[in-house]
Amino acid sequence: MPAPMNALLAFATAAGIISGSAVAYEAVRHQERVVAALGDDAAIAPKRLIIGLDISKSNPLVDNPAFAAKVGARIAAMVEKLGMASEVHVRTFGSYDAGSNSFYYDAVISIRNRPEHAAAEIRKLISGTPYLVRTGKWVSQQNTNILAFLDNISQSIGCAGMPTQVILASDGVEDSEYVRLQQTGTHLPAPGGKPFRGCGEMQILGLGQGTKSPMMTTRLRDEWSKWAWRAGFTHFTGLNDW
Repeated sequence: MPAPMNALLAFATAAGIISGSAVAYEAVRHQERVVAALGDDAAIAPKRLIIGLDISKSNPLVDNPAFAAKVGARIAAMVEKLGMASEVHVRTFGSYDAGSNSFYYDAVISIRNRPEHAAAEIRKLISGTPYLVRTGKWVSQQNTNILAFLDNISQSIGCAGMPTQVILASDGVEDSEYVRLQQTGTHLPAPGGKPFRGCGEMQILGLGQGTKSPMMTTRLRDEWSKWAWRAGFTHFTGLNDW
């Protein structure tokens, strides 16, 4: 059975990884949103966010709490801006093995599940990734199948129906049977057709983080920018830091 969001959040909260600052953050942001009430939310067009969390061993997200908190805060800020009827989908990836990546979170923004509530949950989850890995709730993985993950979400979720943005919390170093991208002279294979035609932006947060090389980060950004355009995205953003 896939691992639901609520179970992991309950585990994280019970273990004490959800700090007082996270609670304060949620409360402050909630007050700001309440002032707007329903009017402003209703005026925002629905949007779909697909969030992929790379839990391969090369990605600092799995063992660097400060970096995980930074990623969580940035993605939460995106979720907070969503309008009613927007969709949020969160998945993990690494090995090409569904059993290793059974976690899922799917939500629709509504009066009962307002954007600030979904944002707070996602922030807690992402910032708690190192703890979830350290305690064995999630298992860090040997390979980094970014391309296979993107292929899966293009088929299972896709871009139809509303503006769609794909956000990957990843170092961007594809390490699979497609390519070992950390090796000099290697390149991402071209996508088959345009599987993300109709999607807006693809974004990678933490690009090149694990390599500690600005030259490698620049190379990765160039590789993924070309791939994203060929796959049908209208825009690509690859951030090492922010």
